[in-house]
Amino acid sequence: EVKLVESGGGLVQAGGSLRLSCAASGFTFDDYAVGWFRQAPGKEREGISCIRRSDGSAYYADFVKGRFTISRDNAKNTVYLQINSLKPEDTAVYYCAVTRGWGLLDWQYNDWGQGTQVTVSS
Repeated sequence: EVKLVESGGGLVQAGGSLRLSCAASGFTFDDYAVGWFRQAPGKEREGISCIRRSDGSAYYADFVKGRFTISRDNAKNTVYLQINSLKPEDTAVYYCAVTRGWGLLDWQYNDWGQGTQVTVSS
């Protein structure tokens, strides 16, 4: 059973930074991609970035504009999302998910974590 556990969220002032972690376990296949998504209150879930486990290839949504960086540590089976220059509009629940495909469409992802709350105060 695939299990994903996010951590690292919290309350931060605008302009600050956070590093979110996604610890993954239970995979029975060799390669996959981990994506980060977020959902703000009253809004649809949106994809932020994804990274392939095998070669570290990464893809970012257009709105990221250099403030988000995805990375992985295969030895720890963990994927990170560094968020800099946080803005109040970044307030959301952040989720990680796994796909054997590639991209940022949430229907591509079969397994999801429980999410971690990020709240940015102005």
